[in-house]
Amino acid sequence: MGAPANHPSLTLASASPRRLELLARLGIEPDQVVPADIDETPHAAERPRDYALRMGKQKAAAICADGYVLAGDTVVAAGRRILPKTETEQEARDCLTLLSGRRHAVLSSVVLRAPDGTQKTRLSENIVKFKVLSNEEVDAYIAGDEWRGKAGGYAIQGAAEGLIQWIRGSHSSIMGLPLYETRTLLKSAGFQIG
Repeated sequence: MGAPANHPSLTLASASPRRLELLARLGIEPDQVVPADIDETPHAAERPRDYALRMGKQKAAAICADGYVLAGDTVVAAGRRILPKTETEQEARDCLTLLSGRRHAVLSSVVLRAPDGTQKTRLSENIVKFKVLSNEEVDAYIAGDEWRGKAGGYAIQGAAEGLIQWIRGSHSSIMGLPLYETRTLLKSAGFQIG
């Protein structure tokens, strides 16, 4: 179920199959999926919270589409350090080594741009605690290839979940789309959600 009959269409500004799957859990199927192509380089001394919000807003603004645009971004941060979306095995290994045995923040923004260009934003702030990871556990996770393109070098919905001692916050947010916040924004715009 996409946009209500009396509402314009909904575009999801993301190439993430996880965000599409999570949106489906709300009974929402976007009318189109258009990945936002923006520069995702953090600004010097930018705080993780500010970065997550800026990325979500810029992704929503970058999409040329009539109707509503839903965008978001997920940031993994160790203290004030923003971890990359890992593209190499070494980056993933460095992230997992840094996160081993410690808690870290996962910040997920969600932005709904209305047809008139106004944006409403929400931010979900979560804490994740990894066990102390052995070299063998890191090697096995790297070999599984789930880390590729993932913020902080891991995906909670995969094998990494077995390495996480606890989370405080929203599992869907850590996956990439905070469902409570997304549902709130869509309902306020008049989308029919069960």
